[in-house]
Amino acid sequence: MLETHTIFDNETAGTSRPAARRVTDIKEAVRDRNRVNIYIDDKFFCSLDISQVVDLHVKIDRKYTAEELEELKRASDFGKFYARALEYVLMRPHSTKEIRDYLKRKTLDRKIRVKNRKTGEYSTQLKKGYDASLVPLVLNRLDERGYLNDRRFAELWVENRNVSKGTSTKKLRIELQQKGIDASIIDEVLSESGRDEKAELRKIIARKASKYPDQQKLLQYLLRQGFNYSDISEELSSMESSSV
Repeated sequence: MLETHTIFDNETAGTSRPAARRVTDIKEAVRDRNRVNIYIDDKFFCSLDISQVVDLHVKIDRKYTAEELEELKRASDFGKFYARALEYVLMRPHSTKEIRDYLKRKTLDRKIRVKNRKTGEYSTQLKKGYDASLVPLVLNRLDERGYLNDRRFAELWVENRNVSKGTSTKKLRIELQQKGIDASIIDEVLSESGRDEKAELRKIIARKASKYPDQQKLLQYLLRQGFNYSDISEELSSMESSSV
């Protein structure tokens, strides 16, 4: 549940300032049943997560000033932004940098194609991005919920590489650096992973030997993958000896 009042402190909204407009209806949203539509003076104003309605004490006949309505709209935007972020982080493991970059992209305006239901024709419209000031608030909520964990991400990344195609320690380090993982975390995860560099090297040789029948070209490829020259030479010599 989104404890919105911990971010937008509106528990006393409407009680200390003169109210100008009134909540006249609250209806379940059609596209998302976890949200409800809020109507102010019989006109749609915004949608809120169900838990936000409880946290912000939104109810029919409650009155709001113009300033308080702006805060309500901001809470609405936060709820939608957090929901999009949650969908993203649950797709697969992500580093904090990846999540932050995703949120920043969502603050950019972008052009979208919209179909006219009556004519069936498409038109291009500008979809406004989320308020950039919400990014740290969404990140903070994700962190509170335990979704930002760079160490766990690094462990899963290394584990996946070990299980699959084979990757050098050097390449793993570069990949994790590109994901924004702190150097100290990378060092710890790699040292505790129990990786066997030569076993990883043999995985790649087994997959790529047929593609590189020329051993010199295979050696150059393996060097580009970050493996040590002496380890490569030893494994290729062993492979050549076993084939005689």
